[in-house]
Amino acid sequence: MSARVTLVLGGARSGKSALAERLLLQAAGGQAPVYLATAQAWDDEMRARIDQHRADRDGQGWRTIEAPLDAAGALAALEPGVPVLIDCLTLWLSNHLLAETDLPAESSRLIAAVCAHSGSVVAVANEVGLGIVPDNALARRFRDAAGRLNQDLAARADRVVFVAAGLPMVLKGAL
Repeated sequence: MSARVTLVLGGARSGKSALAERLLLQAAGGQAPVYLATAQAWDDEMRARIDQHRADRDGQGWRTIEAPLDAAGALAALEPGVPVLIDCLTLWLSNHLLAETDLPAESSRLIAAVCAHSGSVVAVANEVGLGIVPDNALARRFRDAAGRLNQDLAARADRVVFVAAGLPMVLKGAL
């Protein structure tokens, strides 16, 4: 039995996005998947990262929808049953933090949209709570909000996978 909602966690450059893409393509069963992108290209380096992610998916039938703030609305607007990859929740959260929105309300809205979607959903997020306590209030607020969002989605997900050094460790469910 495949997992309908999967959360893939890991650190920067851990291999989490590549694993998430493979898991969603497996779950898609030939159906064209949607890549719900949350990144914003604020500078040339980030633009290059986004371009590389697009190139990595080229030729695999992905449809990209950019939703840096309204991922819940974009997800709710999709046709029923379409497989969706959300990459990444951490950037989405950063966007909301910088926009000074109501983080708990937006997080609840996104989780509700993920749970309501009838197709497979794989969400990618950074695990940011393994390091030292940040030295400033904004960074601590971000770390705490990311931890809460990851916990809330993990509680509702069918499968949770932690990735380190390209190796997946299943925390909930099965690969």
